[in-house]
Amino acid sequence: MDFSNIKLIASDMDGTLLNSQHQLSDTFYPVYRALKEKGILFAAASGRQYHNLLNLFQPIKDEIIFMAENGSYVMYQGQEILVQALEPEQVPALLQKAKSVPDTHIVLCGKKTAYVDSSHPAFLEQVELYYDEVQVVEDLLQVTDDQFLKIAICDLAGAEENSNTYFQEEREYLQVTVSGKIWLDLCHRLANKGHAMEIIQKQFGVTGKESMAFGDFLNDRQLLQKVHYSFAMANAHPEIKEVARFQTQSNDENGVLAILQQVVTA
Repeated sequence: MDFSNIKLIASDMDGTLLNSQHQLSDTFYPVYRALKEKGILFAAASGRQYHNLLNLFQPIKDEIIFMAENGSYVMYQGQEILVQALEPEQVPALLQKAKSVPDTHIVLCGKKTAYVDSSHPAFLEQVELYYDEVQVVEDLLQVTDDQFLKIAICDLAGAEENSNTYFQEEREYLQVTVSGKIWLDLCHRLANKGHAMEIIQKQFGVTGKESMAFGDFLNDRQLLQKVHYSFAMANAHPEIKEVARFQTQSNDENGVLAILQQVVTA
């Protein structure tokens, strides 16, 4: 493969660039520096909160693009490139419906912070992993002073088989995405990593043929469709392997870095 024309690379985080312990490899930064020297832009594309990604990439936070909250919030050098928030009037009904799904807990993802009203230990453990700015409230329905980027449903019974089945009607006007084994995300209908990638490509004058992306789960589908060099991880969901043109090793085998090193030497 000829990687000499690559100008933009986007990678999902969990299950993709990060290992199973949700850690970034020590070898990432030297490879990133080499990409930067070649003038290649790097974007962190994740369902994670912006504040969480900012801390994860602290040494290069002013250099890379952040496609946070599944592409509903895109930031670069402290500037907003995209805010694709839910319509405020939609939020109460969605929260009420989400509350009716058994074995689930809700994160109301605001631009300022994330809001939770459950103290379930297994749920809070998950929240701690993906959200650095969190506010515990008595009732999510009472929170109004923010822009809501998504409603994340933590489904301890398994999102694909459980909560996913409750939101069929909403698919007509929302982006309903299984973004992990225990996560279902409800977002604005235009909020996805693919739309965010399109906005970034336009902003920086990069084509799909000059773009590369990596993913492992269903919330990466649209992202992979917007680039020519689309890679599914060996550990990816079967549907993502069908969408991607290429495949690399698993996240625990540093599959993303193996390809990035080839880009560096191209």
